[in-house]
Amino acid sequence: MNRIFGLALAISVLPALTAQADDIVGQASVIDGDTIEIHGQRIRLWGIDAPESTQLCRNDDSNLYQCGRTSATALAGLLWAIKRPVSCSPVDRDRYGRTVATCSLGTPGPDIGHWLVANGHALDWPKYSRGKYEDAQRGAEKAERGIWAGSFVEPWQYRACVKAGGSPAKCSDDSKVRP
Repeated sequence: MNRIFGLALAISVLPALTAQADDIVGQASVIDGDTIEIHGQRIRLWGIDAPESTQLCRNDDSNLYQCGRTSATALAGLLWAIKRPVSCSPVDRDRYGRTVATCSLGTPGPDIGHWLVANGHALDWPKYSRGKYEDAQRGAEKAERGIWAGSFVEPWQYRACVKAGGSPAKCSDDSKVRP
């Protein structure tokens, strides 16, 4: 009986042994569509860019909606639906001091960035991803999932427009950002 208990215990901790020493593992809370927090540490998901919280997109009926909020809500729903600790492998630090990492649900588990891009809640950010999520994005675009069902401005263009003095409404409108 003790051998069975010992074997069951060893098997239950085996997935945790695959995490690296510098990985960040724990229950995650959502900050926005591409940023989570684990144990008080903010983590920016590597290689993707989700709409900003103030950003607006147009749906398939051309009606405006808060796509940044929708992205964050989708991420929160994913973390709620699959109740596993999130495991993040740091890649870098951004200019705000946040850890930039690839994160998965469990160890091993599905890549959260891939899920967000594949479901149209974020974009592959080729400047950083080197195209890692390009296929997932093509699939989301072809199936018109998430932001691909309507029109939007890439989050990096939206931020640049706002930084240049544009209003969130003006910077969310594709025809005004890219005349």
